[in-house]
Amino acid sequence: MTNKPEKSDSVIVATKPTNKAEQSAAERVEPRTGTKGNVGQQSTRRAQDRESVSQALERVRQAARQRKKEKFTSLLHHVDTAMLRTAFYAMKRDAAPGVDGMRWEAYERDLDRRIEDLHAQVKSGTYRALPSRRSYIPKEDGSKRPLAVAALEDKIVQRATAAVLSAIHEEDFLGFSYGFRPKRSQHDALDALIVGISSKKVNFILDADIRSFFTEVSQQWVVRFLEHRIGDTRILRLVQKWLRAGVFEDGVVTIEEKGTGQGSVISPLLSNIYLHYVFDLWAERWRRREATGDMIMVRYADDLVAGFQHESDARRFWDAMHDRLREFSLSLHPDKTRLIEFGRFAAQNCKRRGRSKPDTFKFLGFVLLRQIPTRRLSD
Repeated sequence: MTNKPEKSDSVIVATKPTNKAEQSAAERVEPRTGTKGNVGQQSTRRAQDRESVSQALERVRQAARQRKKEKFTSLLHHVDTAMLRTAFYAMKRDAAPGVDGMRWEAYERDLDRRIEDLHAQVKSGTYRALPSRRSYIPKEDGSKRPLAVAALEDKIVQRATAAVLSAIHEEDFLGFSYGFRPKRSQHDALDALIVGISSKKVNFILDADIRSFFTEVSQQWVVRFLEHRIGDTRILRLVQKWLRAGVFEDGVVTIEEKGTGQGSVISPLLSNIYLHYVFDLWAERWRRREATGDMIMVRYADDLVAGFQHESDARRFWDAMHDRLREFSLSLHPDKTRLIEFGRFAAQNCKRRGRSKPDTFKFLGFVLLRQIPTRRLSD
């Protein structure tokens, strides 16, 4: 029997907004200098490409929706010239180049020939992925996050392939997964968390941090998880080529047997597929079978938050999640994973214990707290 949500005097307050909101993958592209006729032809062809790609992906989505247990054995034909051109125009024009040194503007000058040649390589199996260029961006704690900058043609093929794979896996992904998914933003994830805490009997929050997720992911498990739905060995070989292409840094190419190449186009989707099988399906099953009270979950990529009515459920879930992640080469960060009292009774419990205010936690750059209710002067 489902418990009815209890009305609470407390409210959720989110502060310190993050500035990491993703830009749309499809950005406006100004036409090249040329005759009006050429510009019109380009515009017409790009519209035709988009229509062709949209129809193809919709057919894939419908098949994935109708046949949940079947594998797709023929997918590579969807990675055609229209898909590759559409992927190219969806790229950022000012993106940093990879080891090939190729930039968007230079590639576009001879786009038709280049796309035809790239498609021929992909179709014949002669396409070879180049190693990614290592780059670093600063983190909040002062350390640096390693990124993998792929060559331009690798970005094109990855984006085209990711579009096909996403059409399939979007039909399988669960509702509490938000990171790097179509029409799902950081604010959507935050709203879902606030609604969940406000509408359910949430008294404890497990704020979980997976240690070095993007660099610790098992590449063998990535492929095995893909094989649940993908039976086209040519698509699987493409993914394996990207995983095994290596990283170029200081004149040396290093090939790792783990990691998805954080920063690459395909990495977010592969990571979502990985966590779909490792965490999402398992956590949903645990909620149905093991939880004795209300339980909510929100996941944005590797950022996980779970809320519980009972502390005993929270601690059992924490222990079980630790064991579950370990089976798939992952672990929780011991210093960044914590269980806090947070909910309807947190403020009054703090006052009873002599504390000034309840604990807070951060999710996607926002600090969430329970505001202590105050009485109005007229009360």
